[in-house]
Amino acid sequence: MLAEQDQFEAERSARMVKAVYVYEAPLRLWHWINALAITVLAVTGYFIGLPLPSVPGEASASFLMGYIRFAHFAAAYIFAIGFIGRIYWAMVGNHHARQIFILPVWSARWWSEVFYELRWYLFLVKEPKKYVGHNPLAQLMMFLFFTIGAVYMICTGFALYGEGLGEGSWASSLFGWVISAVGGNSLQVHAWHRLGMWVTVSFVLVHVYAAIREDIMSRQSLISTMISGWRMFKD
Repeated sequence: MLAEQDQFEAERSARMVKAVYVYEAPLRLWHWINALAITVLAVTGYFIGLPLPSVPGEASASFLMGYIRFAHFAAAYIFAIGFIGRIYWAMVGNHHARQIFILPVWSARWWSEVFYELRWYLFLVKEPKKYVGHNPLAQLMMFLFFTIGAVYMICTGFALYGEGLGEGSWASSLFGWVISAVGGNSLQVHAWHRLGMWVTVSFVLVHVYAAIREDIMSRQSLISTMISGWRMFKD
């Protein structure tokens, strides 16, 4: 009964507040740079896995795949460095910056909210709940498909990069264990890395859809919040 009263008070407070500052400038800057890096990684990674047909003329006159690989590696550095910076900001930023790293999995109330949001996204309930930061389901999905996914893609990607740099390189020294863990079969790591790319692309599509849907249906801003930092409640 007390939990229900707390939830009622939280929802009423959310309706009374017209705007709340949620995402600080460094986090918003990281978000858009990270989105661009993921786009470049996905496009160039696709062509690395399925190279373009050979072009006529001397090979020395065409360096297209070389440019594609360079763009992929550059975006990978930006993505990895940005992820390290994102971890740092989770420690020094406001509590919203820590949401995708720390889940209150011990809280029965949090899990109840997760399943409520799932029903909301499946059109099984009529009224959305109001959240200043990520809603619990979005928090869970971000943790699984971005936080864990980013670690997975960085480890497998730099393991393959280290193979190209050669034994003894920094990438091989830090991430060579990934290839060793699958019996030294780097082709298998390629396959798993590419699968991770498709999972990431699928997650991005769902993420964009959910953000647009919430902006329209839940009467609270999401997309503009990641630009201005302010969460607007439209009730």
